[in-house]
Amino acid sequence: MKVFEITSFGTSDVLRTAVRATPVAAAGEVLIRVHASGVNRPDVLQRAGHYPAPAGASDIPGLEIAGIIEGGDLAALAVAGMQVGDSVCALVAGGGYSEFCVAPVAQCLPIPKGLNFIEAASLPETFFTVWSNVFERARLQDGETFLVHGGTSGIGVTAIQMAKSFGSVVIATAGSDEKCAACLALGADHAINYKTQDFVAEVNKITHDKGVDVILDMVAGNYVAREMTCLADDGRLVIIAVQGGVDSGFHAGMLMRKRLSITGSTLRARPIAFKAQIAQALRAKVWPLLENGKVKAVVHKVYSASRGDAAAQAHALMETNTHIGKLVLDWQT
Repeated sequence: MKVFEITSFGTSDVLRTAVRATPVAAAGEVLIRVHASGVNRPDVLQRAGHYPAPAGASDIPGLEIAGIIEGGDLAALAVAGMQVGDSVCALVAGGGYSEFCVAPVAQCLPIPKGLNFIEAASLPETFFTVWSNVFERARLQDGETFLVHGGTSGIGVTAIQMAKSFGSVVIATAGSDEKCAACLALGADHAINYKTQDFVAEVNKITHDKGVDVILDMVAGNYVAREMTCLADDGRLVIIAVQGGVDSGFHAGMLMRKRLSITGSTLRARPIAFKAQIAQALRAKVWPLLENGKVKAVVHKVYSASRGDAAAQAHALMETNTHIGKLVLDWQT
């Protein structure tokens, strides 16, 4: 099978095409003929040498795919209500940039009605991440106020739509007026250009100094101390990336006085059983929103995998931070 592999750690041009043996599905797994692969920030980090694949996972990058089940553990498929020939999307721990990929049955979901393979491939990584962190760890509730940084990133466009669909007031930050307009179009109630405005002052103005109930943070670093000043009493901060650095000095007295909770997580190395619970929640609570159009797949650009530089081009664009939504590799063109 054709794959895009990391030939050495470095810039985007270290991603090259190669030929690998088609993987074999183990117990509890299926083999999927990949029609499309999502491209995500963790892939960029892996390529640069900062995010190694977990033990036992493929060294080929790619954490989400959509395609057709070719075979695998038929008993596990039957238990899950699926069969060979079904169209699915799946969260994987690696191996997504390839023509075939194995995935745990428990991490496969039917493609939502009305969506194509390209759109479906853009879903798993961000939807699993947002559901786990915003709705399970941070316990965002109907009527609460939610702030997400990077509102036009893959995570951001997902978080805006999901939080709004479940009844929250949504505030997003983004790095340009164009991106702020995109956040509003996706359903955000307020959008803050963090390059021209102080997000802390703007959040406190919007909330009349009450603060927000939940923040989803992909920056960390010095953002943490600033975020604490615009969290409401009993507010919850969830950190899922550290683009601003790992050192986050903050005022411990404020933490105690406001009864704040600071938490965080990574998803890739978590056990299959944990991801299976997320998959079940998504299918029950979020997939219907995708099927009725209340939540949409947001795809910025599609790259034909027949081009040898497709993965490199996708990574190069992601590193410019100019995209709005997801980037996808199309294995059918």
